[in-house]
Amino acid sequence: MNTTQRRQQIVALINQLGRQPLESLAQRFGVSVQTLRNDVRILANRGLLMRHHGSASPFPGRENVEYEQRQIVNRSGKQLIAEHCLTLISDYQSLFLGTGTTVEQLAILLRERQGLRVMTNNLHAVTPLCHHPDCELIIAGGVVRKRDQDVVGGDALRFFSRFRVDVGIVSVGGMSRQGQLFDYNTEEVMAREALLENARQRILLLDSSKFDTEASCSAGHLTDYDVVVMDQPPLPALRNHLSAEGVRLIY
Repeated sequence: MNTTQRRQQIVALINQLGRQPLESLAQRFGVSVQTLRNDVRILANRGLLMRHHGSASPFPGRENVEYEQRQIVNRSGKQLIAEHCLTLISDYQSLFLGTGTTVEQLAILLRERQGLRVMTNNLHAVTPLCHHPDCELIIAGGVVRKRDQDVVGGDALRFFSRFRVDVGIVSVGGMSRQGQLFDYNTEEVMAREALLENARQRILLLDSSKFDTEASCSAGHLTDYDVVVMDQPPLPALRNHLSAEGVRLIY
């Protein structure tokens, strides 16, 4: 790994996991603390990170990292979440699929279900579903957000409002310790809200790299969902709160 690649991965990791000690980052990337400290200083000067004494954190309000970088963060956890979510889906159901890398992992597995009717604004989910021989696939039209390869905004909002489906499946950009959800783009949040309003069952896929991560846009709360699927459990207080609110938690 060269210096540029290491710094790109440092930014991706901190934006996914939140504030990180410099010493643990140095161990993770196999460099000295002095080298890691210099990386963080340069990245902070570029407005990509916030530098603190002995640690670094995400820059407030910045955009999410590139899709290709997010694909490799906690990939095994996202695949495990997708496998568990698949058990919640039956043959011949209608589905909404939202944006995100974890939803993409689920789309890859949907070939194991027959007679599905899938509607999505996630172009990464479209590719594997095009090879599904027994799946009706409908995609949102409109302006493509090239950076993430999806369709958001008014076109996606109107798209999801035209249908009523059995299950809506989404992911988000981050979650606080209290279960508040966040994302980086208000248009993406609005499209997700329209998706959820028109789904009989709401499922949230949330991998542990999103824990303790806040972004610029509020995106609801875990209690807005019928089922939440994670690769690791949240804090006990939050688990108890979800149970009291009737949210099914799978991890």
